[in-house]
Amino acid sequence: MHYIKRLIFIITSLCLVFVLSCKSAKTIHSGEANLNLSTKQLIRENAKQTPNFKTLSARVKLDINQGDKVDAYTINFRMEKDKQILLMSTPISVVKALITPDKVRFYNKLDNTYFDGDYKYLSDLLGIDLDFQKVQNLLLGEALFGLKANAYNMSTNDTSYILQPKEQEALFELFYLINPSHFKISSQQISQPQQQRLLEVDYLKYQEVDKQILPQQIKIIAVEAAEQMILELEFKAVSLNEDLRFPFKIPSGFKEIKL
Repeated sequence: MHYIKRLIFIITSLCLVFVLSCKSAKTIHSGEANLNLSTKQLIRENAKQTPNFKTLSARVKLDINQGDKVDAYTINFRMEKDKQILLMSTPISVVKALITPDKVRFYNKLDNTYFDGDYKYLSDLLGIDLDFQKVQNLLLGEALFGLKANAYNMSTNDTSYILQPKEQEALFELFYLINPSHFKISSQQISQPQQQRLLEVDYLKYQEVDKQILPQQIKIIAVEAAEQMILELEFKAVSLNEDLRFPFKIPSGFKEIKL
């Protein structure tokens, strides 16, 4: 079961972080900071930066650091915005996953197993009510729960705007840090003090790809009690709006994973 949880966590983490790097991309550098906006103005400026495209493809380098162990993976990544996300291990598709608004599915040729279910187990594992839209928001550097001016209190420090709900959820606390130069999210933090859980997604750099501002470097830190896992990803050979296929079929004879 530990192996299953680890595999699902890796797949889910790929859907919670987005790091892009390619020759045609232009890194977005911090310009003049503006820390004088109202909450309504800040959220409006953030909304202007929402990326708009049909498809995205990339090759992802994923490093997972847990204790003294570091694992490295290479993943082919495809997204059809608002519809589906396909992940395939390389150089051959040993592990393959398809994520849609209704389902999370994957199979593993190493042990001939597959999973075909909804978001309930992943939500329980991460401690938040996860769905496809939230996954996509995090991939694109958008607010996990969306931003409405009348629902958030705003403050500032020397480098960022800080947004937090006027009424925090009973089960978790949520914070957004927004860059005052380009108004994209620089960090999303979800904590569950009673369960000693923390999920922190840091967008270290942004870049411009085909006139769309997308995350370039992201670091995710997942903490539960005394255990900590750090994931660092890099997307290479990124392209937008190409005609992509999303082939996925669970091989016959594989054993279903029951969670």
